[in-house]
Amino acid sequence: MTRRVVVSISEVAEHAGVSRTTVSHALSGKRKVSAAVRDRVIASKQSLGYVPSRSAQNLALGSTRIIALVVPDIGNGYFAELAQGVETTAVERGYNVILCTTGFDDARELKYLSMVQSRAVDGLVYAAGAPPTDSALADLLGGIPLIFVDEEIPNTRFGSVVSDNYAGGQYVAEHLIGLGHRSAVVLAVEGDPVTSERRVAGFIDTWRAAGLRDPLTGIGDYTEQRGRTAVRPHLASLASGAATAVFATNDLMAFGVLNELRDAGIRVPEDVSVVGFDDSPAAKYCYPGLTTVRQDVLGLGKTATDALLDALESREQPVADQVTLPVALIERQTTARRVDS
Repeated sequence: MTRRVVVSISEVAEHAGVSRTTVSHALSGKRKVSAAVRDRVIASKQSLGYVPSRSAQNLALGSTRIIALVVPDIGNGYFAELAQGVETTAVERGYNVILCTTGFDDARELKYLSMVQSRAVDGLVYAAGAPPTDSALADLLGGIPLIFVDEEIPNTRFGSVVSDNYAGGQYVAEHLIGLGHRSAVVLAVEGDPVTSERRVAGFIDTWRAAGLRDPLTGIGDYTEQRGRTAVRPHLASLASGAATAVFATNDLMAFGVLNELRDAGIRVPEDVSVVGFDDSPAAKYCYPGLTTVRQDVLGLGKTATDALLDALESREQPVADQVTLPVALIERQTTARRVDS
């Protein structure tokens, strides 16, 4: 295969009989040159097959055309799907994406955030959980645009795109109440001060409005193992029928709950109903299929990226508004009507 010969701007300048600076001005249109000189430069460019360097163009514009996506764990199907939405939208608009995985490590997170101080990236899509304080984040960014994904940050100067987490919690409670459940366990996420809390709040407000006593609670994270350990203290209540349902505020914890209940000899959904949140790809393939709340994760990534790139191209910070995308309850086989209801 014949390799294409790369033509330099110096060769174009020599061919046209002008300086490199004049070639740059003629091709960029940023400085005035005579029509005759411009025509001569363009003719030389076409004759030699010169292709301007994208990196040089970006440098001249003060842009890398690279954005960063900051997530805690790309092995989590939720964040993998989010990354797909971000990358698809960025590439369609002529940008590349750097994936930054924090591993729930604050030091790594700050390292990635500080990349913007050296202008290594043009902006950030941030989906790594609770960030530094708003003022500290603004100092780190130095005016570089950032937008949060699925992080409901109160009183922030930055924009965000979120799922309707509160409504999702309501839908779970309404579904379980409709099936005759009157006592439940709710598993929240440690260190997730807003997203998980909103899901729990939607559930509890609806539960209380139906005149039911507050659910039992447990704390986990975004892993199957913590779902197991979070539900373990409540196994006696679930085995005796004192509690008949579990709402895990993410699917990975819900998978842990299913495994722990199975190991304890508690049947799902005959004895206990289980609901997750996310509708991750595995939710419809596990056995029994997981009833859960579906988020439009691709939509979150695409909407956030469009907002960020719009801000970059207008040289403004994304508007400090919150865009909320709807969610939906997906009923599968882990929930059932109580026979005693």
